[in-house]
Amino acid sequence: MGALFRSEEMNLCQIFLQSEAAYACVSELGELGMVQFKDLNPDVNAFQRKFVSEIMRCEEMERKLRYIHRELKKDGMKIPDRDENPKAPAPKEMIDLEATFEKIESELKEVNTNAEALRRNYLELTELKEVLKKTQIFFAEHGRHGIVDDAQHALAHDEGGGGFVPVTSVQLGFVAGVIPREKVPAFERLLWFANRGNTFLKHDEIDQPLEDPVSGDAISKCVFLIFFQGEQLKARVRKICEGFKATLYPCPESASERVEMLNGVSTRLEDLNTVLHQTEDHRKRVLMSAQKEIRPWIIKVKKIKAIYHTLNMCNFDVSHNSLIAECWTPVSGLEEIQSALKHGTELSGSTVPSILHRMQTKEVPPTYFKTNKFTTVFQEIIDAYGIATYQEVNPAPYAIISFPFLFAVMFGDFGHGFIMFLAGLWMVITEKKLTSGKSDNEIMSMFVGGRYIITMMGLFSVYTGLIYNDCFSKSVNIFGSGWHPSYDFRTLQKETSWTMNPADHFDNTTGPYPFGVDPIWQSSMNKITFTNSLKMKMSVIFGVSQMLLGVLLSFVNHAYFRRPLNVFCEFIPQLVFLMCLFGYLVALVFYKWLFFTAECPQYAPQLLIQFINMFLLTYTPRVMPANFTGDLYACTSIEPTSINATSQTVFFEHQQPIQITLVILALLMVPTMLLVKPFVLRARHNARVKANCKRRQGLYATSQRTLIHNEEHPEPSDDSKGVKGDKPEAHLSDIELGAVRGKDNIAINGEEEDGGIVGHSEVGISEPEENEEEFDMGEVFIHQAIHTIEYCLGCISHTASYLRLWALSLAHAQLSEVLWSMLFRFGLTFDMAYVGGILLWAVFGAFAVVTVAVLLLMEGLSAFLHTLRLHWVEFNSKFYMGDGYKFAPYNFKHLLDADLDE
Repeated sequence: MGALFRSEEMNLCQIFLQSEAAYACVSELGELGMVQFKDLNPDVNAFQRKFVSEIMRCEEMERKLRYIHRELKKDGMKIPDRDENPKAPAPKEMIDLEATFEKIESELKEVNTNAEALRRNYLELTELKEVLKKTQIFFAEHGRHGIVDDAQHALAHDEGGGGFVPVTSVQLGFVAGVIPREKVPAFERLLWFANRGNTFLKHDEIDQPLEDPVSGDAISKCVFLIFFQGEQLKARVRKICEGFKATLYPCPESASERVEMLNGVSTRLEDLNTVLHQTEDHRKRVLMSAQKEIRPWIIKVKKIKAIYHTLNMCNFDVSHNSLIAECWTPVSGLEEIQSALKHGTELSGSTVPSILHRMQTKEVPPTYFKTNKFTTVFQEIIDAYGIATYQEVNPAPYAIISFPFLFAVMFGDFGHGFIMFLAGLWMVITEKKLTSGKSDNEIMSMFVGGRYIITMMGLFSVYTGLIYNDCFSKSVNIFGSGWHPSYDFRTLQKETSWTMNPADHFDNTTGPYPFGVDPIWQSSMNKITFTNSLKMKMSVIFGVSQMLLGVLLSFVNHAYFRRPLNVFCEFIPQLVFLMCLFGYLVALVFYKWLFFTAECPQYAPQLLIQFINMFLLTYTPRVMPANFTGDLYACTSIEPTSINATSQTVFFEHQQPIQITLVILALLMVPTMLLVKPFVLRARHNARVKANCKRRQGLYATSQRTLIHNEEHPEPSDDSKGVKGDKPEAHLSDIELGAVRGKDNIAINGEEEDGGIVGHSEVGISEPEENEEEFDMGEVFIHQAIHTIEYCLGCISHTASYLRLWALSLAHAQLSEVLWSMLFRFGLTFDMAYVGGILLWAVFGAFAVVTVAVLLLMEGLSAFLHTLRLHWVEFNSKFYMGDGYKFAPYNFKHLLDADLDE
């Protein structure tokens, strides 16, 4: 929990890698997954980097693997889903992988090409066989002369006068072929219009669908015979067939030739079918051998590509034949990183070790939280609002409890919560099975990902359901009610509603119901009035408590980052403002619960009116009657009119001065938050500017004295230095001495090894040591004004926003009660022997379906979204900045689940 409370301490490191060991070291770091590399070549084009050729080779291997994967999917062969994590192969093994992929791809392409040619040939022979069979059937049904006579009678006509001519004068020819079935009507109409009715078409559908040689889809075709007269019509018919992509086949005129040709085609089809089966068997053997290894191949290629992408982010030092990388790492993982670098160097066989150098920087590090499978979902909810600023307080540990609890306040029902708890518990128990395979169902994947928070929300809903004493809109009398009505049956028959006086009907010996709401309220007519009052006050208490926690956490942030100005100008005024107004309101709620009983219901205070009167400074005091010796504000059975006691009068001693003091304190905090911080920042800036001016003047005077000193006392020769043993820099000034010594201490990132910033003494003495930032008083003041207004108005609106806890709880309870009364209770009224049981079973099924669909899923989603809003806006806004960026380590883990097409 300590690591989750605040993000991990991060460090910017430099890694010096020898060229021969760089690949192995980066591979080991990828397996470790605790390093985020920085791109040191942001201005270099991707095609101009050092390892672009290796990346292109990896992309070519990925293309071949995608081709193999498509062929596997085409045959319905799935990639084995095994928990494999092969190591990234050595660079020299890339040649073997490329040769293997090239061999498999070329073999598959050759097999596919041959199979496609064979299938095309098989299709043509099948079509020819069907043409010969259908033609034989046509002529067998009508006879050779019969079908020709029909065509002659249909086509013969008198070209001059329109009378018929003898049929013996007409000589007919015919063509046969196949055409897609959907084109037959248009084909027939065009033949008729284009040839002016001088053709005779006979067609019949092929019984079994044919297979497309390219796609393998089933296609339906028809065999046709076209009779015509003359060569001109023959040429026209052929052109129309070409336009409709109909295939023409030779068909002998004599029956014996057709039979002989049909037998030859059948024999060729049998031989071709045998060859096709052998080709498919060979293709399957090739694919099965690739199926066993394709998953490790994919992982290996992706790892190689990721390694070279990372190496392209490094600088190449030609003089030392090494690569220089910069990366963010958690401080807690430095030893593991050094071990990984050592192991990578040993694997490469290099004799020069890799060096890990910690750097000092002013860059804001990335944010990294160590999470497990339970806390991940809560951290993702917070990250969806905004990534935490580096090392600020993380709201996730508090959300682990507050999120399911606030959800349960709105969803409080023992029965519904228990169903949700069982569903979440089932997903937790079977999580290995549910998370092992890749699911295409996004909704189910989302539920599985949130299995722990669903379990927690169901468990907390069971608790709040017991508090509300609500189970499917019904109360359960477990411990026995504290109310004992004394009305008999006759009395109840006279009147339908009776008011039970606590003094007469409440058992003070046993006390109130031990746990939760008394079940007698289930049957009362003012149940909603009672529960609304209870839940509304609870909502305000929970809301103010959570906002107070947020304000207190802001102090933790200010203290950790050493911002005392924010403590005095923001935290303390915010705390005083919140407690003087809404903390006081919560105190009034508890005061009313503790000190006002059933003895004085007439003048129990209305807290909302009292709170409004507090700002209006409107007070109605109670009147001390004559000869009254008791406590004026005690809850007694005294007549209210005698002391002028109502729900809007003052109800405790010194109420008016206390409330006026609280309002004044709250109002004073507004200008404190608004004005103090901008003027303090301005004063600090002015003091810093004056200090910098004095420092520049001192630098200029020192440099002038140094120049005069050097002119009057020239440097001794090298021989004299060696004899006397003087240090060469002993006569230099402090600034020049720092410039000389700084040359040996400058790190590669431009900073000293001890963390001090290197000055500008080498460039010019007149340069300032610190860059002066411009200070815009107007911008600072506007920012503070926005922050003040947002907080003050937010306290009011956020407190009102927490009333959604009451509203959603009321809505859920009413929906549950309506569903029970209009559906299930209606089914219980059936007074039929056997049919009633069947109807009750059907009604229960409908009740269960509506309960799950509406009350669990829809209402659960609504309560979840409202809980999300309360945490994002009302709670996080009090202390959480959320302007960081997430730690994205270089990790091979995500490559194991990556899709090949990504």
